Amino acid sequence: MKSRYSFLALTMLLSLPALAKEMTPDAAAQLAASVTPAANSQAFDALESQSLAALRNALKGSASELSRDELEKAKQSATQADIAWLKASGYDFQTKARQQAGIALLSAFSSLPDSTLAASLQTVTEINRDALAATRHQALADAEGISYLYFLSDALGPSLGKAFLAAYDKGELSKAAALIKASEVSTGAAKKHFNYARPFLAQGNTIHLVPDDTVVKDNKPYTAGGGSFPSGHTNTGVTDALLLAQMLPERYDALVVRGARYGYSRIVLGVHYPLDIMGSRMVAQSNVAFYLNDVKYRALFNEARDQLRAALAKECGISLAECAKKDGKDDPYRDPAMQRFYRFTMTYDLPQQKGEGPLLRVPQGAEVLLESALPKLSAEQRRTLMVKTALPAGYPLSGLTSEQQFWQRVDLPAAYAAGYRMR
Repeated sequence: MKSRYSFLALTMLLSLPALAKEMTPDAAAQLAASVTPAANSQAFDALESQSLAALRNALKGSASELSRDELEKAKQSATQADIAWLKASGYDFQTKARQQAGIALLSAFSSLPDSTLAASLQTVTEINRDALAATRHQALADAEGISYLYFLSDALGPSLGKAFLAAYDKGELSKAAALIKASEVSTGAAKKHFNYARPFLAQGNTIHLVPDDTVVKDNKPYTAGGGSFPSGHTNTGVTDALLLAQMLPERYDALVVRGARYGYSRIVLGVHYPLDIMGSRMVAQSNVAFYLNDVKYRALFNEARDQLRAALAKECGISLAECAKKDGKDDPYRDPAMQRFYRFTMTYDLPQQKGEGPLLRVPQGAEVLLESALPKLSAEQRRTLMVKTALPAGYPLSGLTSEQQFWQRVDLPAAYAAGYRMR
């Protein structure tokens, strides 16, 4: 089939420079706050409130009221996630092999200079200290909702987001819910390997542990155990958001940004460094691409996707295309500035090593991450977009290998936006 994307459009796009320094930490904080209950939209705020209420209800389960005991055993219900369907497939997620691949991908962490580690601590200290109340509330909800998919609803906009919440709790997305959560490759092995202490344990730190006035509402300071690098929550958020983005390409950009925003919440709480967030993004992207290139996984994915899309269209009462774009100004994740926020989270303004960087090479199959969002582009065109919109070389964790370079530097929202403009 002949592509609708002209050679001239591609040539014009590739002449544009890829810039990294597009946003200050203060500006990023303002954008982070714009996708919380402090958003300038009653419809979006209502969606956030509905999502939080649904999360608290799920966490409470059959208990008379929500307490910390329920948090320890939180998981998707049998209605929400069709575990039996997934188990019957016999699919092997190759978890141990993927964990070892993740450790190798992040090996550049071990050779970072002390100045970069110090800058990372300074950044988390400032973000944690200066976060607005609504941003802290969002971070607490993100943290305690790790076992569920509720957090993804706000990236869908008020209309589709409400449809998602309804369908999720009715069990109408049960195959997608089971597959998405099962696709999260634990960061536990990497945490043990790198053995890096969390920022609130660093000598002389001034981290403020955030009291829970949002989920359990007992004002107990939120904390976390185990190693800091890489972030398990961020791995969850990026994996979940990226897989749903493949199922709902109508919301691709917003969902991918939501994964980054989920990682930002970990810094707000003072339990992770920027480096932890950046590393988990790299690993999650690599894992999702690996699975989507597996024929057996793809069969499960397609079945789950079809169920999800049919259910959401039913809940919306209109086509998904219409439901996904009807909210206009009440849809802050679609603000173009959120793409710049994503770019900020790729570096958190940490020091860049100057000098000529290596030629960026796209790993075989990585272009699958843009396939559903840009179906009219060839694989080669998608690979070209990934290279030309990538982050400049020299930022922490980009390492020496071609895989380390690529997974740290690839900017999926920028590549998507560039491809979308070429239509």
